Amino acid sequence: MKIQLITFSLVLATLCTACGDGNNASLTNTTVVSKEILGEQLFFDTNLSSPAGQSCASCHDPAHGFADPDTQFPTSEGANAGIFDKRHTPSSAYSLYSPEFHFDANLNEYIGGQFSDGRARNLTIQAQNPFLDPLEMANPNPASVVTKVKNAAYANMMTQIYGAEVFDNVATAYTSIADALAAFERTPLFHPFDSKFDHYLAGKISLTSQEAYGLQLFNDPSKGNCAACHSTAANNGTNPLFTNFRYANIGLPANPAIPVPPDQDSMRISDDGLGGLPDMPSSELGKFKVPTLRNIAKTAPYGHNGVIQDLREMVDFHNTRDVVAGRWALPEVSENLDPRVGNLGLTDSEVEAVVAFLITLNDGYTLPTSSP
Repeated sequence: MKIQLITFSLVLATLCTACGDGNNASLTNTTVVSKEILGEQLFFDTNLSSPAGQSCASCHDPAHGFADPDTQFPTSEGANAGIFDKRHTPSSAYSLYSPEFHFDANLNEYIGGQFSDGRARNLTIQAQNPFLDPLEMANPNPASVVTKVKNAAYANMMTQIYGAEVFDNVATAYTSIADALAAFERTPLFHPFDSKFDHYLAGKISLTSQEAYGLQLFNDPSKGNCAACHSTAANNGTNPLFTNFRYANIGLPANPAIPVPPDQDSMRISDDGLGGLPDMPSSELGKFKVPTLRNIAKTAPYGHNGVIQDLREMVDFHNTRDVVAGRWALPEVSENLDPRVGNLGLTDSEVEAVVAFLITLNDGYTLPTSSP
């Protein structure tokens, strides 16, 4: 943890030294930079759960694509031993690019938001949820979180940034904590764009023949067509994010392997995703937000409930859901199945090529050194 903190501080210092006009100009503002560093302290603080021991990074590990490093179970264990969420932890990498949750009347679709069902409109609102979720950090109320931060070694950063009286009002302090966390999640640590694919786009390296073929299939509207949902188009000046931020029901089966305590039988009810939110029409039942595929090879298991064990199996599910009778269990929610999934027409070798391409989306790629 200390190494990660130091690494980010050095990165931040470098950014601040180099920043000038344009998008980076805000980094010269001491208040903004302090929010980011405070957010980093909050993100890695294991004392902010009840009982202590779980931080945001426990389930959003930078070394694992900001997803859960524990692949023993399909979903994440909370602060209380033996208590598991019913959903697989989504990666928080690149989450700042998700637009605020809204309904697009032109597309007749819901777009954006945070969490796999979009229930948090933006990052600041999202950051308030895990602290109080009984299946996650399990604090009883905002006041308990505020007290822990007030007693933390970095409490003076809260008063420096948000004012000397920030702790006098629980609601103000709690929102400020979430604001700092959201600021940290907007830093380049969460969106480095330094995968092999990014270096390929920059002309610094070539893809292997298999990776290049996988990219071709990924974009081919007549075969593969992954880009229909996981867009490869540039996004407002950034490299592709591999999501359209919309919602879809790809027909994943229920996952009986999710550990469910005897007193939590309600968790066995099918997960309606976006359609389970208040006032949502039945046309949204079973839909979950299309995830970014960046770092996808680091974030197994897959699906909203972790029912798919590895990346090849996930591609194969998309390819054969409707083709091989009995190969896959019935969908958890059978309404609103996305017809673009289930029969992609890929051969085994083509599936392998798509997987090879997806692996190029892992951040942290080191360019090979040239021979002297």
